[in-house]
Amino acid sequence: MKIEQDKVSGAETTGHEWDGIKELNIPAPRWWLVVFVVLVIWAVIYWFFYPAWPIFGGNTKGALHWTEHRQLAAEEKKVEDSQQKYRDNLSKMSLQEIQDNPEMYAFARAGGAAAFKQNCTACHGSGAAGGKGFPNLNDDDWLWGGKLEDIYHTLKVGIRSGHPDARVSQMPAWGRDGILSREQIEDAAEYVMKLHEGDKADKNESYQRGAKIFAANCAVCHGEHGEGKHSVGAPRLNDEIWLYGGDKATIINTITNAPAGVMPSWERRLSDETRKELTIYVHSLGGGE
Repeated sequence: MKIEQDKVSGAETTGHEWDGIKELNIPAPRWWLVVFVVLVIWAVIYWFFYPAWPIFGGNTKGALHWTEHRQLAAEEKKVEDSQQKYRDNLSKMSLQEIQDNPEMYAFARAGGAAAFKQNCTACHGSGAAGGKGFPNLNDDDWLWGGKLEDIYHTLKVGIRSGHPDARVSQMPAWGRDGILSREQIEDAAEYVMKLHEGDKADKNESYQRGAKIFAANCAVCHGEHGEGKHSVGAPRLNDEIWLYGGDKATIINTITNAPAGVMPSWERRLSDETRKELTIYVHSLGGGE
C-alpha cells in the first residue's frame, strides 16, 4: 500500500484505492468516540444489573434479578393494596349502602363492569344486550325482579343451575305434553302477540278464543293482563320485549315446547365482593327497580 498526501484536503491516505478513488486516513470525530465509550460503559453496567447474556438453561439473571413478570407482579400488588380499603368496605356494607355512597358506588360499578366482561359477555353480550334466549339487561324487564337484592340472589344461585336454591320457572310445554291442541296454541299465540296493543288490537275470532285460553291457563303466572310475576320468573307479555322472539311462529314454538334457559350459580365461582360489584353494575344498566 502506498500512503500519499491528498492534494485537496492535505490529509494522508490509507493506501487503499478503488477505481481511482483513494481513502483518506481521517480519525472519527471526538464526540463520536466519547459517545461510543459512554455506551460501552453503560452496556457493562446493564449486563451486571439486568438479565442479558444467554447461557445454558436460560440467561444471566443480573444483580437485581429483574424480570417483566416480577415488575408486573409488583405493579399489580400496588393496585391491589390501593383497592384493599374499598374491598374491605364492600364486604361490610350492604348493597343499598354501597349504592348510596358515591365513592363506593363508582368503585363497585367499575369492578362490576370488569367482572361482567370476564364472566357474562359470552351469553349477554359485551354491551349486555343479550340475544335469543339470553335476557337484555339494558331494559327494565326483569324475570326475577330488578331490585338490588333480587339481582344479587339470581347471581348467587343461578337459574336451573343445580344449586339447591336455584331459581326455577316451570312453564308447561303446552303442546309437547299434549295439554293444548295445535289450534288452541295458535289462538293463544294470536292473543299474546297482540297484548302490547291493548285496546287497539284487532280482536278477531282467534284473538277472542286466545283470550279465554290465556285466562284459563296462563294468567295464573303471567298475570291477568300479561304483566308477569317475578315470584315465579314469569315474563311480562304486554310489552314488546321478547326473550325468544315476538313473531307468531316463535310464540307458538315457545308455548308448544317451553324452552328453558340456564344460568350458572356464581356463588363458588366469584367472591361475595365481586358478586356485589356485578349486582351494582347490572342494576345500573337498565335502571333497576
